[in-house]
This record gives sequence, C-alpha cells and structure tokens, in this order.
Amino acid sequence: MLYIRPMTGTDVALGMYLKNQAGWNQTEADWRRFLHLEPNGCFVALLDDRPVGTATTCVFDSVGWIGMLLVEPAVRGRGLGTRLMEHCLKHLAERGVPTVRLDATPLGRPIYEKLGFVVEYELLRMEGVASGGVWHPDVGPVTAEQLDRVLDLDLNVRGTNRHRLIRRLYDERPEAMRAFVAGDRIVGYMTSRRGANATQIGPAVSTSAEAGRALADVALRYCIGQRIFIDIPTANAPAVDWARSRGLSVQRPLMRMRRGQPVDDRPASQWASSGPEKG
Repeated sequence: MLYIRPMTGTDVALGMYLKNQAGWNQTEADWRRFLHLEPNGCFVALLDDRPVGTATTCVFDSVGWIGMLLVEPAVRGRGLGTRLMEHCLKHLAERGVPTVRLDATPLGRPIYEKLGFVVEYELLRMEGVASGGVWHPDVGPVTAEQLDRVLDLDLNVRGTNRHRLIRRLYDERPEAMRAFVAGDRIVGYMTSRRGANATQIGPAVSTSAEAGRALADVALRYCIGQRIFIDIPTANAPAVDWARSRGLSVQRPLMRMRRGQPVDDRPASQWASSGPEKG
C-alpha cells in the first residue's frame, strides 16, 4: 500500500540515500533548504510503511516548482513516481498556484507531457574543471545594502518573485554572490553553491553580455580547480559560447516545462539556472 506524507528534517538521510543512488549533486544543505522554503510542500512516499521516494515543491508567488522526484530503484515501475507527481500537483493546486514548472531530461519529457506540461525552452548542463578565469574591476561581492537591487534585477529577468530563494542562498554563502556594478546600477549577479559531485554555478542573470562574461570568469576564478556544473538556456548564445570557450562541455540537455499560465521569463538574459530543483 502506498502512502505519501510530508517530509521532515528526520527524512534528510532518506533524501541523501536516494539521491546518492541516482548520482545527483545535492547535499544535506540543499535538502534543508527545500524544507526551509516549503516546509509543507516536500513529500515522502512509503510503500508498505517503508520510505521509498521523495518529491519537493517550492512556490514563488504564482509559480510552483517541482523537483527531487526520486524513487528507490528496487520499486520503480510501479507508478510511484507518477503518484508523487500527482500529489505535488494536487498540493500546488490547493495552494492556488496557476503555473507549475520543472526541468526535465529528454527521457522524462514524454511523461510530463502526458500530465499536461509543455516545453518552454531548452537548457544545457555544461560541466568541466574550472581553470583560468580573471578578476574584473566592476565585479565585487554583493553587500547587504545591494541585495535588494539584486532581487529586483532577478525579478525583472525571471518574471517571478524568487526573493526567498535568493536571500536564503545569500545567507548561506554571502561571499559566493557577486554583482557587476555599472555606475549606480547592478546589471548582473551570479552565485554558486557546493555540491556532492561538483560546484553548481547559479543562479545568475545579466542584462549585458559583457557583464555576464565578467561574472562567469570571476566565478571560474573563485572555483579554480573544482569540477563545476552550470545550466545555461540555449537562448543565451553568449553564455553558451563563453562556456565552450572555457573548455566546458555538454553533459546533457534539459527541457524547461510548464503547466498552466505562461511566465514573462527572459532566458536570453539568464546566465545560469539555480538548478533543476528550483529553476
């Protein structure tokens, strides 16, 4: 018998176990961030009272994200993943969220299409070892006083109020968030977080290709010698070109998918997604 209940802090070990089986990049800090952002929107599936799966949701005002859909390999093929997805969709519908988004692999795309999702645009997960990179005089650490301007820039580019997420990332690693300042304006920002397999660069947005390249080069310098992941929309040709010029290669494509109302998103100004779990 399948039962789905809310996830709690005591389930972090389960989440780590399942993501390790899948080879994913998340850490305990990521799981605790999911719970912090959406304490009633993370779920555990139990089969005959044994925990065997997880899924998370995160709501940014009118947009809900679904991520961390994991099922123990021994019990796959029984529809548990579909049941978890349906549970997440029901939860978000009860919250009155008009738009649900997720990042899917090509293998997962037809499954989500059957649930009413449509493709918005493609991203490329680029990976490699950070080498080179340079400091740039207009790029510096984001100060507490600058954070509100960073949040406004992110909202303008992403069309979604992600303030809770950006503030949480800043609180966790303020030294990792950097901004490109032109006069009295912030035209781009970029941050990163440590992962189990690689440092994930992102989220990052920039309204200028020059600022985006400078921020990305400083991020490389900050991560020098580390394996890195960066998820870039293909619509941002300068960002993809930058990644290739720095020796990064495509690990896999991702499809950003949506069910419900469209979002006024600007992928050409996104230099890095925050990751498949929260876009």
